[in-house]
Amino acid sequence: MKKCIYCRAEITDESVIDFCEKCGCGVWGPKMFKAIVKNMEDARESGNI
Repeated sequence: MKKCIYCRAEITDESVIDFCEKCGCGVWGPKMFKAIVKNMEDARESGNI
């Protein structure tokens, strides 16, 4: 398990980001957080990360 870089909560190893949903929404807001996650997942699928 990985840990959130902000609050140290556990997140799955499969997560494309290093922070939990609560912290991500708190930092960027829910709409931007979802866009960031989608872009990171798309990049992983295409082999760019």
